Amino acid sequence: MSSTAAPSSPALARNPGFWPGLILVLLVALAGFWLSNLAWARTAGLSALTLAIVIGIALGNTVFPSIAPRTATGVDYARGALLRAGIVLYGFRVTFQDVLGVGAAGLVIDLAVVAGVFCSATWIGTRVLKMDRETSMLIGAGSAICGAAAVLAAEPVIRAPAHKVSVAVATVVVFGTLAMFLYPWMFPLLGVGAHDYGVYAGSTIHEVAQVVVAGRAVSEEAASAAVIEKMLRVMLLAPFLLVLGAWLRRRNNTSSAGGTPLTIPWFALLFVVVAGFNSLQLLPSAVIDAIQMLDTLLLAMAMAALGLRTHWGSIRQAGAKPLLLASILWVLLIGGGYLLNRGAMALLG
Repeated sequence: MSSTAAPSSPALARNPGFWPGLILVLLVALAGFWLSNLAWARTAGLSALTLAIVIGIALGNTVFPSIAPRTATGVDYARGALLRAGIVLYGFRVTFQDVLGVGAAGLVIDLAVVAGVFCSATWIGTRVLKMDRETSMLIGAGSAICGAAAVLAAEPVIRAPAHKVSVAVATVVVFGTLAMFLYPWMFPLLGVGAHDYGVYAGSTIHEVAQVVVAGRAVSEEAASAAVIEKMLRVMLLAPFLLVLGAWLRRRNNTSSAGGTPLTIPWFALLFVVVAGFNSLQLLPSAVIDAIQMLDTLLLAMAMAALGLRTHWGSIRQAGAKPLLLASILWVLLIGGGYLLNRGAMALLG
């Protein structure tokens, strides 16, 4: 992302490419919603967000280049402003009571998973696999916190180009989907009860939807524990972005004479504010459901815009290393996450 000031919303709205671009990403997002409600998509655990970026990539490499001059402004607005709005509204999916619901053990597990997986991704990606820092961090954020939503939220802080974001999203979708089917199969082999299994699934599976599927495949008790643990993990997104932004600023200041200006991800702070407001339970459940649906739509539009701006050539240039990094993190989540869960439950559970 550029550090220069962005045009104001009224100025953007007067741009001839603004409304056609917004309509385009809206149509792609709605197509993702429609497909996600089909039986095969529900069985596979494919969300509207995942399908929106897939459709967007398909159009981005066929139809979109010919209409880009007439739609680019709206598409880029969806990839930026609508993304931030979606992350803020994501706060209506969590409450501070979720923290109390899983106890000290759940919080310690999630903190260790987020810190351990992200740091491992950055170190393995840059030092061992010799990947670029942006891709390594994006894959690490998606694996450590909440899949595609975390990748999208980290993009404004890391300032990575669209194709690197798409690569990261693709990897977390692939391995999160595999985990969704693998975990229920592993349950009889883990030697834990339904509640502890749910905490394990919620602390180590990538996407919220995948956690729900993996939990319900065992029992409602497992699903409830999994979702609460996952929501706690999602709540760590905002402090994670603040720490990441501060670390990147410090690193850039020490590696260049002029330094970089302080960048505060205000949308991350607003995410916490919204989660705090949601914790008060002042709004009717129908209103919360409507807000969550709007949030999913905004995030799906952002994913669609990201897909439209992604080109196969850029993804091919990334090579097999991102997939390898994501697979290493997946194994770390399954094996290391299991040991971490057993240890934390024994000491604090």
